[in-house]
Amino acid sequence: MTEVKTGDTVRIHYTGTLEDGSTFDSSAGRDPLEFQVGSGQIIPGLDKAMPGMSVGEKKTVAVPADEAYGQPNPEARQAVPRGEIPADIPLDPGTQLQVQTPNGQVMPVTVVDVTDAEVTLDANHPLAGKDLTFAIELVEIA
Repeated sequence: MTEVKTGDTVRIHYTGTLEDGSTFDSSAGRDPLEFQVGSGQIIPGLDKAMPGMSVGEKKTVAVPADEAYGQPNPEARQAVPRGEIPADIPLDPGTQLQVQTPNGQVMPVTVVDVTDAEVTLDANHPLAGKDLTFAIELVEIA
């Protein structure tokens, strides 16, 4: 039976859960996720789990934060004067926004704190610092 090796393009179904068991992402009801093993297209901890798998095989993979989205970077949090944000933009903590960097790149941020004077935005990935678990099934080796 053919086994996955680095460089293969694979398709997997997956369900990602947090330590409390809640699901943060899943391919259920969608096409399988397709990527090239070892190419850096997915988080390292999941990528490393693929070699040696056979089509139809299922397994559960524990991915520590350092092999997922890394640890939160304190420098990725920034306070912005409240007056610089248009009044029609919702600023409830937890709200996800997109900001444009000075070089024109669009970057997702999360509102983490709001005062009368400023709004604190966090550009860390929402799953930074979290250990993740993936239930995966190898659907196809292309």
